Amino acid sequence: MKIAIPTEAGCVSMHFGHCREFIVYEVDEANNTIIDSTAHSPPAHEPGVLPQWLHELGATVIITGGMGPRAQQLFNQNGVSVVLGAPAEAPEQVAAAYLKGTLKSGENVCDH
Repeated sequence: MKIAIPTEAGCVSMHFGHCREFIVYEVDEANNTIIDSTAHSPPAHEPGVLPQWLHELGATVIITGGMGPRAQQLFNQNGVSVVLGAPAEAPEQVAAAYLKGTLKSGENVCDH
């Protein structure tokens, strides 16, 4: 499992398509723990580019504050789970909470 989280200023980005960086966490599924993380600068924001790029990076879960419906649809078509309404906290804390089943997500903060 690989969890991708868009970040802005060291926290989960509230708008998936406009983040400065994605942190991708590799997860040991047997122990449900993070074993590695890598930072990636995203390609230019254009419709459909980020879902394909993250799929190519091996992401199986995306956690973000908000995401448009088209990106959600593209992830779903590729079997990638999308978690919306994540809090603007440190991405490692959010990923760890997701793995523990304690992540409090809310409404999609993206309005388009």
